[in-house]
Amino acid sequence: MPSFDVVSKVQWNEVDNALNQADREIQTRFDFKDTGTTIEKTSEGIVVISSSEDRAKAAVIVFHEKLIKRKVSLKYLDEQKPTKTSKGGARILMKVKEGIDQEVAKKMVAAIKAEKLKVQAAIQEQQLRISGKNKDDLQASIQFLRANDYGCELQYNNFRD
Repeated sequence: MPSFDVVSKVQWNEVDNALNQADREIQTRFDFKDTGTTIEKTSEGIVVISSSEDRAKAAVIVFHEKLIKRKVSLKYLDEQKPTKTSKGGARILMKVKEGIDQEVAKKMVAAIKAEKLKVQAAIQEQQLRISGKNKDDLQASIQFLRANDYGCELQYNNFRD
């Protein structure tokens, strides 16, 4: 029976390259001079620290621009509210979302069932497996999922006959 997987995977090499480019630009730009602005990847996500909240937000914008140039969707980022640092500066945490959340996956399955497509959708950990009797039904389900916004970037892979 033909099937494919719906996944949400981050291209970490592109994120790392965008992070390095953004860091390099922040270190050389005049408007960031003497602000102590840094951007780095930690276990929590991507952290921007600066002496003021507006400089931290500007650094986030620089990072967003670098991601867009590298064709990485901003839907992967879950940007938190700026917090104060001990030195009176600002800290912004951007968590990177990878995989399809259980609630989102349930919404996708319910939408596919409501559309009455002739496919079966099953949640498998952080991905969705869709199978059907013919390829046209699978193509229709891909088109249906692309037409709707679920708040995360989706890829369609492992197409099997």
